[in-house]
Amino acid sequence: MACLLETPIRMSVLSEVTASSRHYVDRLFDPDPQKVLQGVIDMKNAVIGNNKQKANLIVLGAVPRLLYLLQQETSTTELKTECAVVLGSLAMGTENNVKSLLDCHIIPALLQGLLSPDLKFIEACLRCLRTIFTSPVTPEELLYTDATVIPHLMALLSRSRYTQEYICQIFSHCCKGPDHQTILFNHGAVQNIAHLLTSLSYKVRMQALKCFSVLAFENPQVSMTLVNVLVDGELLPQIFVKMLQRDKPIEMQLTSAKCLTYMCRAGAIRTDDNCIVLKLDHDLKHAHELRQAAFKLYASLGANDEDIRKKIIETENMMDRIVTGLSESSVKVRLAAVRCLHSLSRSVQQLRTSFQDHAVWKPLMKVLQNAPDEILVVASSMLCNLLLEFSPSKENMAFQAEQKIKADILRSLSTEQLFRLLSDSDLNVLMKTLGLLRNLLSTRPTLCILANIADGTTAKDLIMTNDDILQKIKYYMGHSHVKLQLAAMFCISNLIWNEEEGSQERQDKLRDMGIVDILHKLSQSPDSNLCDKAKTALQQYLA
Repeated sequence: MACLLETPIRMSVLSEVTASSRHYVDRLFDPDPQKVLQGVIDMKNAVIGNNKQKANLIVLGAVPRLLYLLQQETSTTELKTECAVVLGSLAMGTENNVKSLLDCHIIPALLQGLLSPDLKFIEACLRCLRTIFTSPVTPEELLYTDATVIPHLMALLSRSRYTQEYICQIFSHCCKGPDHQTILFNHGAVQNIAHLLTSLSYKVRMQALKCFSVLAFENPQVSMTLVNVLVDGELLPQIFVKMLQRDKPIEMQLTSAKCLTYMCRAGAIRTDDNCIVLKLDHDLKHAHELRQAAFKLYASLGANDEDIRKKIIETENMMDRIVTGLSESSVKVRLAAVRCLHSLSRSVQQLRTSFQDHAVWKPLMKVLQNAPDEILVVASSMLCNLLLEFSPSKENMAFQAEQKIKADILRSLSTEQLFRLLSDSDLNVLMKTLGLLRNLLSTRPTLCILANIADGTTAKDLIMTNDDILQKIKYYMGHSHVKLQLAAMFCISNLIWNEEEGSQERQDKLRDMGIVDILHKLSQSPDSNLCDKAKTALQQYLA
């Protein structure tokens, strides 16, 4: 059987192929059947938990030979079973391993193996099929290509608890959409799987429950049928309710809640039914607690590691789930979701891609409306990350924004509010307000906070016609904080610079305010930077 590798064999891979790996493959071709069997058994022991060994054997062509032995009529059942076990182990490696197995047409070979009368061999084939079909790289349609496969799998459900577990798991992973639901339903999935909900094996019960959740999802036909199904004299909805009890594992509670929810949405169960009103309320509380814990965990994991943040964000539907968490009814879940986003927003790459793709800032702005202080603090920090220079979301705020946006911000805040903030006793509030003014009035941000307020013709005119702002600048020139004095000095220098249009009128007005007297005092400052800046400013009056 031909086996097409996904990519050419690279020298770096070949260099890792050891002599012992070649020895394992060579033994598969030994003319002595007993030595072949022992070789397969040894190979099984060698690949367990060893992804490098699995890759080596695949590169060396072990898969086609194993499949040949598995299908060969002269092979003993024991040999066939061991081959299926090894192939299943190879499938548990990387996604590339699964792709290589699929390229070698492993699924038809394993499905053929299910026709064997030997239960152990059937179980080994099903276990391998389960591993392959639960891989994200395996197309679900491969299960439905041959119309005889589904009815045969239904018949195998009665063979053992292992066949029940593996087949249910295959069904739940390969049921994607109404077409698949219809096929499984028409072949008696409901009747064949229902009695498994009372199995002594937890794994069987859990996989059967998952089957019902995917069968009932947005499917009125299945949901209406489930309502009337009896299992040991008890209706299915009542069995689902029992699985919601506190003594049951969380996974079972949540999955049974899904089944009841889907049945309720389909109209199979009334919304005022006690099993919905009471049990789902209880389940909803647990679901909130789980989501809150999950968001907190992701926030902690991604706090300081870029690779981990990348893996979290690349998890299927992760960003959608976090964004959905922002609108949860539970305050604790909303807070945990915001914390998770805040942690993930420390990634420059993700701010440029995932955060923009999902327009995270929109639901985040809604969270800020009438939110508790604890959410406001984290959400505000999150917004700060969204507004960094390299973030596409910055277009919604002041920093390097268009003139219209700046005008909208000024109108919303009002100059009165800005002046109140400029008079705040908290230095942090003061510095942030000055930073806002800088971003509103300057298109070229620098390290200086105040200088950019007076950078640009429009900003100069605005400042010079507003005595309150001028008085604030004058105040900061005499402030005890040297950095604020320097910032105010930069601002004055920009306003009086001779080479700028209207500089003479601005110089005259500032002289009348006593700015020149302050400059003389500052030219004697012990701080060399402040002294130099004051002398430079005075020279503009003398030029």
